[in-house]
Amino acid sequence: MADPTDGFTPVPLHQSNFEVQKPCDVPQNQRYSHINGVHKLWVYSTDKAHTTTSHTAPRTEIRIRGCDYSSGVWQFEGYGSVPSGTTGVSIMQVFGATHRATTLMVRVYDGSLTNYRSPALVSDIYSRWFRLNVIHDADAGIVKIYIDGDLKYEGPDDGGKSHYFKFGVYEQNDSSNYMESRWKEIKVFKK
Repeated sequence: MADPTDGFTPVPLHQSNFEVQKPCDVPQNQRYSHINGVHKLWVYSTDKAHTTTSHTAPRTEIRIRGCDYSSGVWQFEGYGSVPSGTTGVSIMQVFGATHRATTLMVRVYDGSLTNYRSPALVSDIYSRWFRLNVIHDADAGIVKIYIDGDLKYEGPDDGGKSHYFKFGVYEQNDSSNYMESRWKEIKVFKK
């Protein structure tokens, strides 16, 4: 079986490419840590939005800067871990679309990874590291999701003219009070 990164070229990333978006009324260290190469991001359902003018749900996410795109084939890769009990949360997204804010959103519901609310991609992901690869062919309008190297989803994107990758925790419907994800070995590739 081919690796999802075959044929792709890595894009250099530095700490400056990682912009933390967290609730606007708390210091960053109360919702984010980066220790020994592991990004830990957490949020509470009672937290405020990331800006005082935003009407979106609470989040602590990293927006990958310097890798925005409007065409071509781009890929996100990272190793994620979600503790038991975290549910109703987006942990990774491809931002930018025609009819909504995102063209893809990997969420967690009761220990399963899903694309938006469904379909379920894989179950029983709590408290273990999994490899997530998301490929967005912006020219063909196709997204693919790989979990641990296996293709779990392929379908149309939702259009849009500008895209970028985000990961962390962003509250969705039916969420737990506390939401957390951990990430390491984050990479971006392109063709």
